[in-house]
Amino acid sequence: MENTGASSFLRSRRLESCFNTSSTPRADASRKVQREEVKQKLKVGFLAYDDDRWSSVLISCLRIVLCFVSMMFTTAVWALVMIFLLPWPYERIRQGNVYGHVTGRLMMWILGNPIQIEGAEFSNKRAIYISNHASPLDIFLIMWLTPKGTVGIAKKEIIWYPLFGQLYVLANHLRIDRSNQTAAIASMKEAAQAIIDNNLSLVIFPEGTRSRSGRLLPFKKMQIEALKGRIPP
Repeated sequence: MENTGASSFLRSRRLESCFNTSSTPRADASRKVQREEVKQKLKVGFLAYDDDRWSSVLISCLRIVLCFVSMMFTTAVWALVMIFLLPWPYERIRQGNVYGHVTGRLMMWILGNPIQIEGAEFSNKRAIYISNHASPLDIFLIMWLTPKGTVGIAKKEIIWYPLFGQLYVLANHLRIDRSNQTAAIASMKEAAQAIIDNNLSLVIFPEGTRSRSGRLLPFKKMQIEALKGRIPP
């Protein structure tokens, strides 16, 4: 009986020791090492994430700066060409389109934006090209994709945009005063007649301004009404 009691006591002690291993110094040290390893891995992961994020930001900033410098260079070069061509207004329009093809394509290449073009076979035809305006990149895209002999319509304040605004005026594109609807419609009707007489195409942004949300804004009736029935298909 004593041997049986001793055996039961030893078995219970062994079971107790199995269930209480978590409280031993060795187990505590092991868990501490595991926690430190997890912390170290998380720290390395956050550092890697920060490095990737800052690398992306730096590359984006460099691309934007390169775009700005490239645009200023091409704009300055074509401004000199426009000054030389002052006596020939419609040749300035076509040279402005060449500037748009070069600068627009260059901007898209530097930025690395993926572009999918559908209906490119129609881009060399005389037409009214209508574009939405959710981003400044819309201007460069439309400059690149429209054919020679295309004029645009912009607000009169564009002349104050450094270099680009002055080149826009030199290229004989159209400006309207959005604060004076009567005068703006009259200017657009005259422009429509000039477009017909000189076999030109037209680019319009019927929203009238850039969308801050990225969603399509309501079209301005002024532009549509002024051009209605005046430019044949």
